[in-house]
Amino acid sequence: MSDQAAPALHVPARDIPVPGSVSQEAAGLLAMGVLQPPTQWPPVEDLEAWRALVAEKAAMVPAEAPGPMVASCFGTAETGVGARTEVIDVDGVRIHTAVPEGAAPDDRRVYLAIHGGAWIGGGGDLCRLGAAMTAGAIGARVWAVDYRMLPDHPFPAPLDDCLTAYRRLLEEYSPEEIIVGGVSAGANLAVALLLRARDEGLPLPAAAVVETVPADLTAVGDTYATNKGVDTSFVDELGPIFQLYSNGHDLRNPYLSPLFADFGKGFPPAILTSGTRDFLLSDTVRLHRRLLAAGVPADLHVFEAAPHAMFLGLAPEDHERAREVRAFAERHWPSASSE
Repeated sequence: MSDQAAPALHVPARDIPVPGSVSQEAAGLLAMGVLQPPTQWPPVEDLEAWRALVAEKAAMVPAEAPGPMVASCFGTAETGVGARTEVIDVDGVRIHTAVPEGAAPDDRRVYLAIHGGAWIGGGGDLCRLGAAMTAGAIGARVWAVDYRMLPDHPFPAPLDDCLTAYRRLLEEYSPEEIIVGGVSAGANLAVALLLRARDEGLPLPAAAVVETVPADLTAVGDTYATNKGVDTSFVDELGPIFQLYSNGHDLRNPYLSPLFADFGKGFPPAILTSGTRDFLLSDTVRLHRRLLAAGVPADLHVFEAAPHAMFLGLAPEDHERAREVRAFAERHWPSASSE
């Protein structure tokens, strides 16, 4: 690659108004501006500093109101439907299971949920709460993978844990009863999981839910730049995270950057979601185009003015997205009852 700077379009500084095309709740959140200052990442090699930073971020999650954080990690919105949860161990991998209230005893549909959080957050209690919220939103049993995370467990450890969970699901359920879904880093893991499962000869699930996905860790997508500062929910530079997670592997490895995979070898029907202010809009759109080019049935839903974390589960747009995901899942699952 040449050291010469790439051509750039210089635009004047300008104010970006809150659009009148969104709900009152969404407008209120957008009017708040940047929700938190950018993170000052430690040097990639300083693992002790990374551990301290991860602990600090975990302590910032309000115990009394974790809903918005759960929504950003799982893409769910509060439904009012409760769920009973349980923790199980699957070959050393912790799984939070959740069954929504009112589920039919013979309903064998199961959703494998992979949380977001930039590979450094979203586990533990948030994963348990996310399992419950997702079960209520999707209307089916959920297995939420509490996978190992950075800084001590870079690639491929999180992906290995997701594959372990999927292998166990295949022992207990038929492939057509399973849907795999993830948000942000979890969406990256969801797509990578299905590619690896396919490459290892495992049967693929009924469908995939891919929400605001970092599909290309080389970070060359257009909206990394054009939505910088406009995506008020996420202002961090992700280069250090991508470097830490990749653990010295080529960033174009399809299990790291699924955009570079050969989808013509097989992939389940997918729904992809993003927003017009999402810094990962380009990655989501590019992955959608790759799936279509390979003949994979793929729906794309882009929400007006939505940043990376949507509206934290607090706006009608969040509920609309949840309804779209559930409708997609119900089209690809067998009926809830075997009767």
